[in-house]
Amino acid sequence: MKNKSDLRRTALACALAVALAQSSIAQACTSLLYTDASGAPYSGRTMELPMELPYQASYFPKGWTFDSDAGKHAELSFQGKYAFVSITVPDPLTKQLKVVEGLNEQGLSFSLLAFANTQGPKDMVANTQKVLAAIDLGAWTLSRFKDVNEVKAALKRQPVMVTALLPLDLLKTPFHYTLHDASGASLVIEFADGKMQVLDNPLGVMTNGPEFSWHMTNLNNYTFLSNKDQSQLELAGIKFRQPDSGIATAGLPASNTSVGRFVRAVYYSQFAEKAETPDRAVKTLAHVMNNFDRPRGITIDNRLEDGIENITAPGVTGQPLYSSEYTSWTAMSDLRRLRFSVRTYDSLNYVEFDLAALKDQAEHTSVALASVPVDITAGAELLKKK
Repeated sequence: MKNKSDLRRTALACALAVALAQSSIAQACTSLLYTDASGAPYSGRTMELPMELPYQASYFPKGWTFDSDAGKHAELSFQGKYAFVSITVPDPLTKQLKVVEGLNEQGLSFSLLAFANTQGPKDMVANTQKVLAAIDLGAWTLSRFKDVNEVKAALKRQPVMVTALLPLDLLKTPFHYTLHDASGASLVIEFADGKMQVLDNPLGVMTNGPEFSWHMTNLNNYTFLSNKDQSQLELAGIKFRQPDSGIATAGLPASNTSVGRFVRAVYYSQFAEKAETPDRAVKTLAHVMNNFDRPRGITIDNRLEDGIENITAPGVTGQPLYSSEYTSWTAMSDLRRLRFSVRTYDSLNYVEFDLAALKDQAEHTSVALASVPVDITAGAELLKKK
């Protein structure tokens, strides 16, 4: 039985979600892929919202059974072939845990990112056919497939529908999805213009709207980007010299909009030094992700004005009600060593969940992300069944 504070938090989350959808304000997320000197891939992502949701760190063992309900269609049940560790959120309707980020034992990672322009296909599938709800793509891909090629092939056979997150058909799942695998391949699954699009992602970067293809086209406006400082210039015989380094980043978009973050994520993931070892690579990725870390109050959105649609800045006393997106958590995945790390807003350190340490775990376990101690680094013990 949930206590009153949990119920209030869930109700607030639902109310805020509706308010965000109605106001066309989406949470900000940044996902990218970094490779080291040997070509080994590492994925990173941030999750931004103007409030905390009841996130959980969850482990699902091989053989676990999942259910996906796509409304009037027959419920789809599927059994996992692979174990995975993830960040999940309870569905306010079914109470089932929905995967928003994760890594499986084959090195396939999954990220759910906000996409306000979601428009899925019309439901032309027979009621008797089993359909996967888009919100369950995380559990489906991580439990069933080892790489993005298998996911692409399976999506040609499996119907997927965009369903509602709330009663009365409110808030059609406003997300798109990005996957990376141990080979370094990346994939985007997006519902736009009334159809599902499954797109290769050669740069491994994803943020939010507009559509992924728009972001790729927009990069044509940034062909001047380079990580080499142009620090001196001569005009009319006068020499101008930059007094320090860093002028190469002057052309990067400065805003935290989805468009700006996409360009910056491409820049940082492509130009960051290629680390010589996996440990150094993870540290390098952590530094890259720091460039997308947002403190509370850096930007304030005043479009949410009525009562419950505003929220008090969590943990900040004496502040008025306002809406400010901040980085609730940052996650990183080592896709070959199978290590999943997460850092919450309240910590500067990452907690690592090593899938190798969980290989003998035969049951599903979860722990509230907010309860994970900030002074530990090894998190697998928290998910082992006592």
